[in-house]
Amino acid sequence: MTITFNHTIIASRDRTESARFYRDLFELAEAPSWGPFTNVQLDDGVLLQFAEPPVEIQMQHYAFLVDDELFDRAYGRLVDGGVEHWADPQLTRPGETNTEHGGRGVYFLDPAGHGLEMITRPYL
Repeated sequence: MTITFNHTIIASRDRTESARFYRDLFELAEAPSWGPFTNVQLDDGVLLQFAEPPVEIQMQHYAFLVDDELFDRAYGRLVDGGVEHWADPQLTRPGETNTEHGGRGVYFLDPAGHGLEMITRPYL
């Protein structure tokens, strides 16, 4: 068996709101949820499991590789939804996207304050 990434738990202030944000932004179908998790499944079968931990949430960074068409639609949803976004991880270029690494990219925060990155080309 080869190694593949299966799931991760993403700390959320409101697991339903966070899961909805990811589903709506990335055009993902609802996935079965159980216990303390509200799940979102990516196209490759990876589960994002949103949970509300009883501790202060520390920011994490999650990067998503998407095709150009989904980037256009998702970026449009960010702009239309008034989601603050930046072209760089230092958050010094607000309201912009970047064209680094031969593709396009953008940085923004999810409802729990995690740093998200959407790119159209992998770095390697």
